[in-house]
Amino acid sequence: MPTPLTELPVRRLTTADLHVCANLSEDRGWPREEHKWGLLLAAGKGYGIDAPDAEGLAAGCVVTSYGPELSAVGMVLVAERYARLGVGRRLMRHVLAEAGDTPLTLHSTPNGQSLYEELGFAHAGRAEMVRGRFRLSGPAPGAATRPATAEDLPAILRLDAEVFGVDRTHMLARLPAFADQLRVAEAGDVLTGYAAAWPNMGTRVVGPLIARDTDTAKSLVASLAEGAEHPLRADIDVRHRELLAWLKASGLEPIAFNAVMLRGTPALPGDWTRRFAPLTVAAG
Repeated sequence: MPTPLTELPVRRLTTADLHVCANLSEDRGWPREEHKWGLLLAAGKGYGIDAPDAEGLAAGCVVTSYGPELSAVGMVLVAERYARLGVGRRLMRHVLAEAGDTPLTLHSTPNGQSLYEELGFAHAGRAEMVRGRFRLSGPAPGAATRPATAEDLPAILRLDAEVFGVDRTHMLARLPAFADQLRVAEAGDVLTGYAAAWPNMGTRVVGPLIARDTDTAKSLVASLAEGAEHPLRADIDVRHRELLAWLKASGLEPIAFNAVMLRGTPALPGDWTRRFAPLTVAAG
């Protein structure tokens, strides 16, 4: 007798599963996103359910751990032919059991929100995705920025830990190789922000975007956009209304909203006022 879909075994995914993960994205009408999958599988823990018909994955996701304080769940996907049959719930229940008491965060589309609420996640905020050709609107922002160097990494890690609230060294150490550009903002000898732009789906995603204030965030975005051949994309915390308005005035169009959801904690750690955009919504 075949195993019921809701009892299928869950296995760990590794970078060797990059191709089947990309196939799963494509099955759901997403771009393959192999570049992003590669980062997440290397820096995080992948979980998958093999399809009973032996055709790739029935479902998959990645969990990026930042120690006992927080883990981020992302890339939760179910193959179209297994949608709404309990496979996604089976996968998520396994992830929750593995996480134990560790607080969890994820970004949810409207379609997934009811499942996550059923599993104990609560709505904690929203991020707005904007995308388009950047054309500076108004006067240029005034903060000084420059390309990051290897010598900047310790200062970037210190600032990020302060703003994000947990240590992300294992993720950020991969950022110079993952991103096309990595820039920092300075005031005197003090690092006041940093940002990266990385390739995804014919765009350049701006993230992470960490800055002491909105003007510094604008300066980092404008410097990343200078001479860009591709449209920019960013997922901005909606509480940063001034930055969102400036991005839209500079040619980026609103695309979608994601709900920021939490389980096991009432709020994200760190300082949201300086956290403008995540590295990717799949990893925080």
